[in-house]
Amino acid sequence: MTTIKSILTRTVVVRLVLGWGAFAAVLLAGPLLSAPLPGPVLLAVLAAIVAVIIVCAFGVVTEAEHLAHRLGDPYGTLVLTLSIVLIEVILISAVMLGPGEHTTIARDSVMAVSMIILNLVVGVALLVGGIRHRSLRANSTGVSAYLSLLVVLLVTAFFLPGLIGDGGAYTPAQAIPILVLTLLLYGFFLLRQTGAQAADFTEPGHADDAAAPRTGQVLAQHRTEILLRTAVLVATVLPIVLLSHDMATLLDDGLDRLGAPVALSGILIAMIVFLPETITTVRAAFGGEMQRVSNLCHGALVSTVGLTIPAVLAIGLFTGQTVLLAETPTNLVLLGATMLLTVATFAGRRVSAIGGSAHLMLFVVYGLTVFA
Repeated sequence: MTTIKSILTRTVVVRLVLGWGAFAAVLLAGPLLSAPLPGPVLLAVLAAIVAVIIVCAFGVVTEAEHLAHRLGDPYGTLVLTLSIVLIEVILISAVMLGPGEHTTIARDSVMAVSMIILNLVVGVALLVGGIRHRSLRANSTGVSAYLSLLVVLLVTAFFLPGLIGDGGAYTPAQAIPILVLTLLLYGFFLLRQTGAQAADFTEPGHADDAAAPRTGQVLAQHRTEILLRTAVLVATVLPIVLLSHDMATLLDDGLDRLGAPVALSGILIAMIVFLPETITTVRAAFGGEMQRVSNLCHGALVSTVGLTIPAVLAIGLFTGQTVLLAETPTNLVLLGATMLLTVATFAGRRVSAIGGSAHLMLFVVYGLTVFA
């Protein structure tokens, strides 16, 4: 009971009630919100939703930091990453299984997430960390493992369908082996990351913290706390994602009135969905934990691609839907430049604010192409 009371504090309960209460209110007000709203009312509703999301985001960050402190890396950050990514994958799958044609939703979502994580979030983190600390470095072996998977997964997801597929989509004969191989690669990566190679994903000089016996002891001694904090984290993440997607229609309406491009809506929603992870990443960089920054950013993208692509390919195979994955030439250039810049940024003995500024510029360029 003492453990439960220490976790389910008044602040935590208020956040949960606020998040789920806001989602229930949006759900009940669905018929009213579906009708065209006056500009001020639309702005007020969007502002209220964003405010609730920010409050919940800080709750997610708090629980994630408690878990990371208790479990150590990479286990603590993995819980946060998988919580957000799995919910995002489920929602993308739900949209595909719903009415209408959504041939490019997976491609557009993953592309937006890639640019946001690899350039915006990493850029801000490196800028904040580099200005505050004179010397920052990540575990080169862990970063290299992430980037190796990202090269293979992104090429398979976005480059190859346009070269060997049918109209930018994999044929069924191609989709099946791609689906299976992607899952096997991602599963093997998780097995090694949480097992024999766990030390590769800890801060340099802290390899002993990742030892398996210590993790087993922590799980045995603090099982109730860990399970309850994980449950609270997921329960706080869910309203964020659900509200983000519920406000998509309102955001589309507002951007349409402003004459903004349709793609901007997806980018803004992706930024909101990954807000908790962004806050956690920046705080890690502020504290000089550069490997944790890599675990959160690179690990999140590996999980996003490694889970989203198999999920949408499977849905396409079972429902007969076309899953268009081939990216436009402009986005392929930006994706290639992002990967080259990421390798250059983390290949040196230290990372710096200069690299962060380059990532931020590339994100701004991506934004310009959206409006082009």
